[in-house]
Amino acid sequence: MLKWSVSLPLTLTLAACGQLATVAPTASQTAPPALLTPQGQTSIRNADPSVLRVGSTYYSVESDGNNIYTRAAGSVDALAAAPRVLIWASAKNLPNVWAPEIVREPADGRYYIYFAAGDGGGGQRMYVSSSASPGSGYSDPQRMSLPDDRWAIDGTAFTFGGTRWFVWSGWAGTTNGEQNLYVARMNTPTSTTGARYIISQPREGWEQADPSPPTRVNEAPEPVVDPSGQLHIVYSANGSWAANYCLADLRLSSGGDPTNVWAWYKSNGCLFGSNGSLMMSGWDPTLNVNGPGHHSFVLLNGDVSTSPPSGSRFPLMFHAVPKSLNYTWGNRSWYSGTFMWWGNTAYTRGPGNGPTSNTGWSLKFFE
Repeated sequence: MLKWSVSLPLTLTLAACGQLATVAPTASQTAPPALLTPQGQTSIRNADPSVLRVGSTYYSVESDGNNIYTRAAGSVDALAAAPRVLIWASAKNLPNVWAPEIVREPADGRYYIYFAAGDGGGGQRMYVSSSASPGSGYSDPQRMSLPDDRWAIDGTAFTFGGTRWFVWSGWAGTTNGEQNLYVARMNTPTSTTGARYIISQPREGWEQADPSPPTRVNEAPEPVVDPSGQLHIVYSANGSWAANYCLADLRLSSGGDPTNVWAWYKSNGCLFGSNGSLMMSGWDPTLNVNGPGHHSFVLLNGDVSTSPPSGSRFPLMFHAVPKSLNYTWGNRSWYSGTFMWWGNTAYTRGPGNGPTSNTGWSLKFFE
């Protein structure tokens, strides 16, 4: 494994330093206090990080394609040096273990790891395992019965508005071509109830930047709640196989129903990416990495309501490829960085049901 040690000052690694042309930041956003100094690239040569904080300890989960591992450390950056502990070895009939996501269920205090597995093609489905401890003791995984039983990856659970929800990336039918984001209600931490509801499709030009293969992608949804109490789903757009991979945002309108696609407003471009032509106006491309995506908000107990207040930066993990290397899956590493809320930001869309513009909190990301 190649080892990297990169220490980058925040002032040189701001991936979104431009201010909006039409609206100004609030006073509290102009000089936010840094809660940690990110170290940039870690020695974890992998993709799809998932990290949460329990007390003063940070836990991560990852897959090598067949097995799932945890790490535990006293800081985000120390995870790379922490031993990787095997918590589940895949059975021979359950290969292609992708993107494990660790979540703490507030009702029972248990930890749940959600991941996709299958034949690597149309057979990918979501599975879940649980434990009383974040770092060990996980049960044998069980397959989740999601509505319509279609191809599904990158699922995660969260609680919002007093209701459990499950959000994931999936296909509308049985063939590849477009990965959409879906949400469904949960009646237990391991099962959904009712229908699935589409909340995003990769239909914007900046979400269709990869000519080959022709698959259009919305994936890796990560929920978080902003300072005004509105729900966001920050997701990865474009294909993970190319440097156009980036993070974008869905913001739920105030009081909106998460199952109503028209209650969601999408950022007008990438918020964290390396292709300047795909960025939302006022957001700048990354300086040191290509294709940042599939991130993890590092929250206390993984609770979406424990995100930072206005004016504060908070830990972030994401995967990317250093600009010095060719962009390939094998060259992806975990990176530590920060994010913060950015207020008074308008997202606009074409005519349909509901207003064509929605103003509220957005996010800025720092390498």
